[in-house]
Amino acid sequence: MSPLRVGVVGLGVISRFHLEALASSPEWDLAAVCDLAPSRIASPPPGAVGYTDHVRMLERERPDAVVVTAPNDVHARICADAIAAGAAVCAEKPLALDLAEGEALDALARERGVPLFTAFHRRYNSRFAELRERVAGRTVTDVTVRYLERIEEHAGDDTWYLDPSRCGGGCVADNGPNAFDLVESLLGRAEVVGARVERDAAGVDRRADIALAAGPARARVLLDWSHPGECKDVEVRTSDGRVWTADLLAGRPAFKESLWHEYEGVAADFAARVRAWRTGDGAGVSALRLVDEAYRAERRERVAG
Repeated sequence: MSPLRVGVVGLGVISRFHLEALASSPEWDLAAVCDLAPSRIASPPPGAVGYTDHVRMLERERPDAVVVTAPNDVHARICADAIAAGAAVCAEKPLALDLAEGEALDALARERGVPLFTAFHRRYNSRFAELRERVAGRTVTDVTVRYLERIEEHAGDDTWYLDPSRCGGGCVADNGPNAFDLVESLLGRAEVVGARVERDAAGVDRRADIALAAGPARARVLLDWSHPGECKDVEVRTSDGRVWTADLLAGRPAFKESLWHEYEGVAADFAARVRAWRTGDGAGVSALRLVDEAYRAERRERVAG
């Protein structure tokens, strides 16, 4: 089969992982890149055309698929334009700025019959995959996901991360979706039952301790944007009393090193979905639902306290 033609919209800090994964896969042919900043498209990858307008890119290149790595506040508009053009979409997490935008996108994709996929890269982490295999067939009773980092070290020049109006919030809105997706990958649909959130002087949530339930199973998600260094891990307890752990950064000590193989998994899964022309699995909307529930739980507990 011929490679699928893909365009990448948004060339910020995360785009390099998508671009490398697409370039290294025989499934993909990078047709175009797009960013509002002319300097970022001045030297596009070999064979790709640079654009500053994603609508023009869609009209001229007619890609089979689009990868959206632009800031969170423009995900919905770019994804909707791509879906209207008939291009399958892989959006960075979170799928949209809030739950209402995400639900509208999901409805549009289903109406048009176009694949809509969210890049939850941590689900493709090799250590997490090993953990899932070890607990397969066992009854999981408790899950703890820790997602701790100093956001300023990870955001680089993408200062929009620290603007809640563009990010959708703070650590809950941006790192929460990856952590929530790991919980639901293990337990199925979950619900937030409590949330303690710490905010800085500007009102940005920097730390959060979120309790979830999935049937009789319980989960805890710990988020931190002010952590010295980086910690990303998962702990699972099963009904036989055993404890299983996965350090998502183990064996890849360099800064962001684990992301290279995780985004290879994203690119491979997205290609399979496009080849089969499978519509979305709802995971992106579910993560936004849990973000919304966490913020609602925070407000309830603040009023009650």
